[in-house]
Amino acid sequence: MPRSARKTPKDPEGRMPLVDHLRELRNRLVKSLLAFIPLMIVALCFAKDIGEFLSLPVPRCHGEFDPAAQASKCAVLSQTGLTSPFTTFVKVGVGTGLIASAPVWLYQLWAFIAPGLHRSEKKYAISAVALGTPLFLAGGYLAYWVLPHAVPLLLSFSVDGSVNYITVDDMIGMTVKLVLAFGLAFQLPLLLILLNMGGVVSGVRMLGWWRGMVMGIAIFAAIVTPTDPLSMIALQVPLTALYFAAVGFALLNDRRRRRRQGPELDDDEASSLDLTPEPLAPVEPVAAPALPEQPSEGVGTAPARHAGPYDDAT
Repeated sequence: MPRSARKTPKDPEGRMPLVDHLRELRNRLVKSLLAFIPLMIVALCFAKDIGEFLSLPVPRCHGEFDPAAQASKCAVLSQTGLTSPFTTFVKVGVGTGLIASAPVWLYQLWAFIAPGLHRSEKKYAISAVALGTPLFLAGGYLAYWVLPHAVPLLLSFSVDGSVNYITVDDMIGMTVKLVLAFGLAFQLPLLLILLNMGGVVSGVRMLGWWRGMVMGIAIFAAIVTPTDPLSMIALQVPLTALYFAAVGFALLNDRRRRRRQGPELDDDEASSLDLTPEPLAPVEPVAAPALPEQPSEGVGTAPARHAGPYDDAT
């Protein structure tokens, strides 16, 4: 049988050609799908129970003639169309699979970025990535906590005497969207920490972005939340706090790095030179070469001719 080809040794600095980067991305996506698909199949087996759980934030009316329905304090869940139950069934499975497999595809994302970091920085980045799953779960829990408070607030804007009909598909879609949006938004400090550990962004530069980041977080919260101020504030406040926590970590990390590497100089600043004279090494004696014997020259005799083009010992 032919011998298998040897694997190309990995560069310690993480450098690789574009083809290898694409191959690495493909492998990470395949591993993420291998974790997502089985969890999605399991979620499809319990889709009805999961759908019931995801629709709990809606205060339900017992019917359109319920006094609470006339006062716009509750809503009637409905499914319209022949394909709506099947669409809801698939949406529950896909959304639950994405949320349940979050630890795996978050790790695969980290593993794809990690080769770009120096070996000495990976141990710190691994500790930071270990916070990715708890942050995602915290964001998802916050989204599920916001919904029971946001839905009644939105229903309170209904016209008096009207009855609100909310489709199960829309409610489940909004719940899954919010859980994913909150969970991914809570990855912002992790991303900033990884960029700082890789030397891409300094803590001072991140701190200089604070006005734009606060405004961007507010706009993002207004887009992904269900248009009520409570949900927007519930996402904006913790996300802004996590951003400043990441900035504080980056500043401390930069200080540690400067202390280890020494002070950095500006481009137009000359480095100090050490002009202290160093002692010279002792002189080693060198033996002089022996001179060839010279014939004695007497009076009246012609000088002896030397072999070669020189007329002396050299």
